[in-house]
Amino acid sequence: MNMMHNPPHPGEFILETYLEPLGISIRDAARKLGVSPSTFARLINGKSNISPKMAMRLSKAFGRTPVSWMHMQANYDLWSIKDDVNLNDVSVIYEHA
Repeated sequence: MNMMHNPPHPGEFILETYLEPLGISIRDAARKLGVSPSTFARLINGKSNISPKMAMRLSKAFGRTPVSWMHMQANYDLWSIKDDVNLNDVSVIYEHA
């Protein structure tokens, strides 16, 4: 599996790439996204994940595609559980040539 090494949670990425450099508060960003400040704060603090609906909102607000936001979340999720999944009992069903 080709995954990025220690990818940031999307909330951390948003904070460091957009909010801090632009001087935008979580409350102001939440208002511009049309979500509650507590909802957006949970995302920024890594306590919640990007949903498809949030990906659409983030796409409009920050200019990345919804798919890129979902990929960022998936990369983080896969990386965060990689050491917790035991694949020893899984057999190969199909192997690419």
